[in-house]
Amino acid sequence: MRRKKARKNEVQDETMAEEDKEQSKLNDKSKSSTDEAQVYNSIESLQYHGINAADITKLRQAGLCTVMSVLMCPKKDLVNIKGITDQKAERIYEAAQKIENAGFCTGLQMVEKRKRIKKLSTGSTALNTLLGGGVESQSITEAFGEFRTGKTQLAHTLSVVAQLPTERGGGSGKVIFIDTEGTFRPERIWKIAQRFELSPDEVLENIIYARAHNVDLLNNLLLQAAALMLEEPFALLIVDSIMAPFRVDFSGRGELAERQQLLNKVLNRLQKLSEQFNLAVYITNQVTADPGSTLAYGDTKKPVGGNIIAHASTTRLYMKKGKGDQRICKVYDSPSLPEAEAMFQLAEGGIIDIGDL
Repeated sequence: MRRKKARKNEVQDETMAEEDKEQSKLNDKSKSSTDEAQVYNSIESLQYHGINAADITKLRQAGLCTVMSVLMCPKKDLVNIKGITDQKAERIYEAAQKIENAGFCTGLQMVEKRKRIKKLSTGSTALNTLLGGGVESQSITEAFGEFRTGKTQLAHTLSVVAQLPTERGGGSGKVIFIDTEGTFRPERIWKIAQRFELSPDEVLENIIYARAHNVDLLNNLLLQAAALMLEEPFALLIVDSIMAPFRVDFSGRGELAERQQLLNKVLNRLQKLSEQFNLAVYITNQVTADPGSTLAYGDTKKPVGGNIIAHASTTRLYMKKGKGDQRICKVYDSPSLPEAEAMFQLAEGGIIDIGDL
């Protein structure tokens, strides 16, 4: 009887050991996945290099949530943070440099780094082909054009697609949608989610929405976005449209210099977020009449924002109206894509290829 009981205990111990082993494997796998997804070092890492918690809190309140964001921040801006002196700024920079490699690297190393870049599908095969696979992460994609050319519809489609797994052309992450013109429509998201066989409620739950009525609020929302991205994985940040609050808050030539300076800071912040969190940034832009424009024969429209937005945007797309619900997208400027055009169509399910209805 005792032998049977001892044998039973041995079997139970072996079973528990196997279960613990399997659980350990799952935990290791989960940890590995988390480590792979996390491509940044939190600002709290500076504590291990002699920076006290109070100073780290001040940095976080100023919107510096990662170690790389500290290295990206000019020293004069760091010193302007209340409680950060020149000496503290030097120590913070030194600590940040020990954690992040902000120096030179070889072209081959850049090839490896760019393998992390994600391509978000637009919903249209023709448009994906035009963009070399889709909307890129770690860069700003700007779409400009007159009203009803599909800029906001592309934003809605990307908001859904970004939540798909990477093998389906998504980014496996949440979405931040900053709306400056009141164009976001949950009912459009609902229809697009159904097209991709996703739960509309879950899709809407994963879209973090905010309305920016002015430039100051837009700036504050971008600071909040950085903090959100530390908590959960995000794949896409949308600003629709980028120039609307600037055109309202600043009017006349007398305020042009100040407007462009603030615009440059906002775009710089967007670029930093895209690089730190491997994020795709999609912004829409308005157009204005320009009789001397050379965009196309007989076309007198040009994007607003001047050279500031032209230099900040990695890829610029010119959206035009076609026949009926058909639209034309032209690569206006890109460091890697040739100048070409593609046609797509607007539908209940978002951006689709012509004839897919």
